[in-house]
Amino acid sequence: MVGLQNIEAEAEKIRTAQKNLPIRLNSLEEGFKLFSDGIEQKRKEFEDRQKQKREKDRLLQTGQEALKKTRERLSDVKTNKEYQSMLKEIEVAEAKNGKLEDEIISLLEGLDVFQKEMNATDEELTLRRRSYEEEKQAVQGEIDSLQGKLDDFLCRGENLRKGMPPDILRKYERIKVIGNGLAVVPVWKEVCCGCHMAIPPQMYNELQTSEDIMTCPNCNRILYWEDRNAGSK
Repeated sequence: MVGLQNIEAEAEKIRTAQKNLPIRLNSLEEGFKLFSDGIEQKRKEFEDRQKQKREKDRLLQTGQEALKKTRERLSDVKTNKEYQSMLKEIEVAEAKNGKLEDEIISLLEGLDVFQKEMNATDEELTLRRRSYEEEKQAVQGEIDSLQGKLDDFLCRGENLRKGMPPDILRKYERIKVIGNGLAVVPVWKEVCCGCHMAIPPQMYNELQTSEDIMTCPNCNRILYWEDRNAGSK
């Protein structure tokens, strides 16, 4: 029974570790997704700025063509009033085009800086992805390894159960339920290691020589004598 309990205790430790590993895996995935989403947002912002520049390039080209045509029409003007009006129209068009040119230059400068930041960010993304994949693979390897160990313990536990008398196994299972998963405990120096209460001296002596199953009069767990001096000799 001690062997069975030890195996089941190890199996429970593995189950606990198995619960923690998916949490680690989710944390890795969320962290990488958060970082990659941030980069994707920056990339969209970069594309929006490129789109703005293309639109201003188009407007500038249209404005320059209109200005050219207006200047060409100057030679056809008949009156001074029309000439002055045309000059005013040219002045407004030049100012509008000049403003567009300034905006395009500003966008170009910003895009240049943004492009350098994106290049650095892309490099960091590559490193982060590599680290993420390596950690993810390591965690998945732990998950697979633990599952293999758990399967082994469960198999060994089942084999031990098959070799135990049914009445003993039933008693073991019943005590395990009421004992918070601990059915078999050692006794040392007349003290039960399950409830840490003293047992009768006569029972303690019998435990050292008898093969009969005895239970703690306080917590009802199955007892066995453990010689803790043996390891220090």
